Amino acid sequence: MPILIGKETHAIVQGITGSQGAYHTQQMLQEGTKIVAGVTPGRGGASVQGVPVFDTVEEAKRRFEVDASIIFVPAPFAKDAALEAIASDLNPVVIITEGIPVKDEIQLMEIARRKNTTVIGPNTPGIITPAECKLGIMPGHIFKPGRIGLISRSGTLTYEIAASLTNAGLGQTTCLGIGGDPVVGLTFVDVLEMFRKDPQTSAIAMIGEIGGNAEEKAAEYIIDTKYPKPIAAYIAGRGAPPGKKMGHAGAIVMGKTGTAETKIDALQAAGVKIAFKPSEIAGHLKLQ
Repeated sequence: MPILIGKETHAIVQGITGSQGAYHTQQMLQEGTKIVAGVTPGRGGASVQGVPVFDTVEEAKRRFEVDASIIFVPAPFAKDAALEAIASDLNPVVIITEGIPVKDEIQLMEIARRKNTTVIGPNTPGIITPAECKLGIMPGHIFKPGRIGLISRSGTLTYEIAASLTNAGLGQTTCLGIGGDPVVGLTFVDVLEMFRKDPQTSAIAMIGEIGGNAEEKAAEYIIDTKYPKPIAAYIAGRGAPPGKKMGHAGAIVMGKTGTAETKIDALQAAGVKIAFKPSEIAGHLKLQ
């Protein structure tokens, strides 16, 4: 059983007429994803990869059954695009866009919370349930169906570790990137709870990085709930100097807060197996 998306998910692509939206629409269709419509204001009546384009989400929803949205809209307009999807009761809303102003993210997440809408991202590679549905930009061929759930703050490490899991014969239930910004829709705790309730997921791969306290909060949750499934984690940025931002807007260490060491210590205390190389994740999970 997948979490959040599956073979019955019908999705729209907001920003489908842009170069990234058009390209990844093609890739998602090739993975079997049911992309039923695209939305770009002023481009209604067009077609991209055989997908009809509408001016608004409301128009697309009147014409087709729509459950979810993936957003490739430029940063200055991404908040309004997401709010349009939320107002139309689409869930989840996957925001690929990076560089969205923090104030926009804060406002967006508060509205999503009130509407009980799951936002994945912003600044995320998306989400995939292998062989069923992909709402994202990840290379689908490296993912295979199986029993490992994967949660990540890093896009490229998601791909690397998913490929190593697949090569080790460990397929995945659902893999998702929570996003690298300081304000995101889902936390590690949120996704761990989803995987805890999913009977098909038997173990979890968790990819964290320096900055913030999301991994420490996850460790507290694992301890408090006596989490019943094995978890292996990799924390990126062990060599990062304090105060230096490393790529993601959320990956910045201030003093002794959010360091790789504090995260590793907290997770180890919670019984999580720590990988010191991405390739070690599969070995830890294969031993379970």
